[in-house]
Amino acid sequence: MVNERQLRSFVKGSRPRFEDLLGQMVEVPSISMDSSRSGDMRRMADLAKQYLAGMNAKVQVVETGGYPIVSGGWITGPECPTVTIYNHLDVQPAQEPEWKHAPFAFRNDRGIYHGRGATDDKGPALTAMFGARYAIEQGWPINIRFLWELEEEIGSPHFATGLRNHSVIPRPDSVVVSDTIWIAKGRPAVPYGLRGLLGARLILRTGEKDAHSGVTGGAARNPLAELMEVANTCVDARTGRVKIPGFYDDVVEPTINEIKDFLKSGFDVRRFKEAYGFRSLRVKDPAEVMRRIWSAPTFEIHGLSGGYHGQGIKTVVPGRAELKVSMRLVPNQTPERVFALLKKHVSRVNPSVKMEREGALYPFKGSFAGSYVDCVKRAVRAGFGKDPAFVREGGSIGAVVTMQKAWKIPILFIGLSLPEHGYHAPNEYYDWGQASGGMKTFAHYFWELAKMGTA
Repeated sequence: MVNERQLRSFVKGSRPRFEDLLGQMVEVPSISMDSSRSGDMRRMADLAKQYLAGMNAKVQVVETGGYPIVSGGWITGPECPTVTIYNHLDVQPAQEPEWKHAPFAFRNDRGIYHGRGATDDKGPALTAMFGARYAIEQGWPINIRFLWELEEEIGSPHFATGLRNHSVIPRPDSVVVSDTIWIAKGRPAVPYGLRGLLGARLILRTGEKDAHSGVTGGAARNPLAELMEVANTCVDARTGRVKIPGFYDDVVEPTINEIKDFLKSGFDVRRFKEAYGFRSLRVKDPAEVMRRIWSAPTFEIHGLSGGYHGQGIKTVVPGRAELKVSMRLVPNQTPERVFALLKKHVSRVNPSVKMEREGALYPFKGSFAGSYVDCVKRAVRAGFGKDPAFVREGGSIGAVVTMQKAWKIPILFIGLSLPEHGYHAPNEYYDWGQASGGMKTFAHYFWELAKMGTA
């Protein structure tokens, strides 16, 4: 069994080393979508390899044709259960003007760890690694491997290629993903489903260059206005209802029992608004908010470009405009079918619009019952003092569907981030409270798996 006093002492003693390693990681700007950062991506992989090797893990950097995967861990014995822990070490760009401090200059404010990547997903990755180190030092009968990806933020385009290297990335008995967000501080949340994602660019060129509206306005086509019209036919801006014909045909709605479980999670609309800085929402009912963010598909507009963007007004009719959109998908929607529906609809509304598909991720739905789930429950309760709520996650993790397809094994989630931590937002941070509780949780989870394997 787990010696709680010894585990607490281990976690407390690990804090200086954890903070040092996280600081080094955060200061590497591993922005996978920025091609100029390829050197930093390689530096991140080398640093991750160094961390695992420093804890006596057998580790390799796996080439994929894109950015590499770092694979490493400890093999106690071939008869022992094997668990793989997945995290990603690439990060979002950090160009928002709201940053109060340099995003890649690590700051430790008495256990509050500031910097891009601190919570998404470098802090949780290190947390799991320290939990694994404790389990291995105890000699528990379990094999633990880590998969640290460097392309998650761009849709994991080469992850499947890496998994084909079976000698370096062998098939485990189960997987734990530590890249999700709790509902609120003090209320652990374990998702069992993820939405998929389909991105697209709608491009319309009506002229070779911008033209003076005083000379051409009224006769010239305006691509910005026409793309606004297209957008209006795709989604109701006030309700969020998608208006593309056939869009909802394949949607599997959450069951009544799932909605009841959502409501047991302690979700609070006011806290949700505060965490994300919203002044108002489309709906106020907690059950409907949760349904919309976790188990309903969406159509979102992310940007409209073309014409003049400087101060004041420059009276031009643009020659080209572009609309950037994405759709979150739910079971049983597929990116291929939804893109075909979008393309057919847009071509009917405006045949001049050119469509470019930008990445696709399938939705995922796992189980929230069974022996592995019971292990997660007990581990989270031991680490944070409360039973977790089982919910769905509104975001997408492409590697999850890839692992499910390749290995056909149980995939569980132990996320550690909080809404206020600033996922994909300026002023991102992580904190020692989540890290320390997370180390205890992972240590207990490894013990639970070891027990299950020897039962």
